[in-house]
Amino acid sequence: MAYVIGIDIGGTFTDAFVADETGRVAATKTPSTPPDFAEGFLTVLDDLAGALGIGTADLLADTNYIVHGTTSTLNALITGDVATVGFLTTRGHADSIAIMNLEGRYAGLGSDQVQDMVRTNKPAPLVPRELIREIDERVDYEGRVLVPLDEEGARVVIRELVAEGAQAIAVSLLWSFVNPAHERRIGELIRDEAPELYVALSSDVSPRIREYARSATTIMNTQVGPRLRDYLRPLEAELHSRGFAGSLLVMQGSGGCVDSSDAPSRAITTIGSVLTGGVVGCTRLAEQLGHRNVISTDMGGTTFLAGLVIGGEPVATTSTVLNQYSLNVPMVDVHTLGAGGGAIAWLDPGRNLHVGPRSAGARPGPACYGEGGTEPTVTDVDLLLGIVNPDNFLGGRKKLSKDLAAEAVRTRIAEPLGLSVDEAAAAVYAIQNAQTADLVRQVVVTSGQDPRDFVLYAFGGAGPMHCASYAADLEIGQVIVPLGPTAAVFSAYGLAASDIVLTEELSSPSNFPLPADEFNAAFTHLRKELEARLTAQRLRFSEVTYRNEVDLRYTMQLAEVPTPVPAGELDEAELEKIGLAFGELYERRYGKGSGFAEAGLQLITYRTRAVGELPIRPLLTEIPVAGGPARPNGHRRVFLDARRGWQQADIYDYRDLASGHEITGPAIVEAPTTTVAIPEGCAGRVDRLGNLVMRYNRSES
Repeated sequence: MAYVIGIDIGGTFTDAFVADETGRVAATKTPSTPPDFAEGFLTVLDDLAGALGIGTADLLADTNYIVHGTTSTLNALITGDVATVGFLTTRGHADSIAIMNLEGRYAGLGSDQVQDMVRTNKPAPLVPRELIREIDERVDYEGRVLVPLDEEGARVVIRELVAEGAQAIAVSLLWSFVNPAHERRIGELIRDEAPELYVALSSDVSPRIREYARSATTIMNTQVGPRLRDYLRPLEAELHSRGFAGSLLVMQGSGGCVDSSDAPSRAITTIGSVLTGGVVGCTRLAEQLGHRNVISTDMGGTTFLAGLVIGGEPVATTSTVLNQYSLNVPMVDVHTLGAGGGAIAWLDPGRNLHVGPRSAGARPGPACYGEGGTEPTVTDVDLLLGIVNPDNFLGGRKKLSKDLAAEAVRTRIAEPLGLSVDEAAAAVYAIQNAQTADLVRQVVVTSGQDPRDFVLYAFGGAGPMHCASYAADLEIGQVIVPLGPTAAVFSAYGLAASDIVLTEELSSPSNFPLPADEFNAAFTHLRKELEARLTAQRLRFSEVTYRNEVDLRYTMQLAEVPTPVPAGELDEAELEKIGLAFGELYERRYGKGSGFAEAGLQLITYRTRAVGELPIRPLLTEIPVAGGPARPNGHRRVFLDARRGWQQADIYDYRDLASGHEITGPAIVEAPTTTVAIPEGCAGRVDRLGNLVMRYNRSES
């Protein structure tokens, strides 16, 4: 038997999903174990083996690969628990990462924050001035060497950085993406002087034009690379000691995974790894269901995540902002909000009610967990409103205390506002649903789309409890709640269903169109680089595909738009078509008439993505067809809608449902790892794969 496993470590829970080549699947979840997240990783493997009815050693021995979504790099950058980095750059450019290309004051901030100049500040430079050294060398924009590399001077400053306590060194020289020779030689000198140091070169990590973002990306990569390496090495060693002979793969923010031996060298690509599993899972499920446009919403214990699948492909971005630093990191475009089940409800000094972004996390967790938490959370509110069964949380493995939840809401929210506990809980519920709807609206509308043209997928432990509300706010006609084994571990399913995805870039600014042979040669170079990296993954692929694109812009404008490039050798006529396609994409994004074609076009960056399809692709299998109507196994007083207040709802056990069963709200469906709330005016139907398909009757809602 050959298995594939996906393990997704979140701030509150660690989720796991396993599938074999016959279509058999199982899933489980366990509380995360900060700060040693590897402990939860190993614990959930034991639980997963138990769900299959086999021993952990047998499971690991028959597993081809484990795909891991890790928070280690993102958490390290957010908390500042990173390696001490020395930075080498071209003479005269030591202050570029402090100047930040003037982006630091506004990067990643909303328009209201940017306008509040008194309260906005640039973040601290990524590397303190005493750990920056300049090197005598100079390459021009065409790659010509104007000043030879001073190797002896480079050795001197390398020794200085080591003496200053640098644990890793980042190198970013001017125009190194055109001619990387000086950077490559400096890398050799560093390894000669200090073999134990982690080294990252901008020509490897981010070979893209614009000095500041390239340097920032390389530095951040260097900060987290040693941490990722030191996390993965003992984890992999422990897995092998337990009988695992397969490959440990690490999810990247780009929507694909990479071998654990390759991940630390490009550690910055993993910062979004725990954010993208759900979008990949939506893409795979949408293939089975025939949906082309999907809104992915994942509400776990800590965060609410929203992303898009358009035309069957996840919407991606070529750059991102983290802590106000601009980074050249291709990623699935996932937006986050601190509004998970553990999000804390609180009052500001003006007694205004807020939900999140602070979270109770896994420890101590919501007040109802009975593990020391005293602040009210969304989970506490869901319990008080009758949505969550206190005796059936995590399939009954964890009992919840309604009294502790009520006490937290009473003391922190209800009494200060002069409300009853029920009224306060309903207010928290309404705010949480409103802010998640706002985020989804922003994600869809700013991409130039209409939410009503999409199907919404809702997953995560808390997502199905709230999705009917935020979908109704957006007038989305159909909601899919993946149930069965993927219910609250959908992101782990997405990890297990992912492929190896590698990306190579090359910036070479020029007017467009350019000679076809020059254009084709750039992609030939990128493909050779990717072929070598694919070989290094040490995996067998059922198929390998390559996808090309170029970043184009109107001359003298700044907005670049990634534009698809057809496969194969192209001629001048086909290049002209690429330019026309760019114009259409530009107008779709920025509005009709926004482009200025008369200015001409410029090509900035070539990009190729290689997708190595892994041989085991988990597919959800069809479930038995219903032989009669769905029958509730109980009733409960619930609050799902402020207009209707408290109502008696039918309670269904998902394990009693079959394909074709229909449920009319108000109703609650309880699955082992999640709960689905179906308000009045909404109906659910179990589809052939066991998903619950919810639709609103507009005349009633």
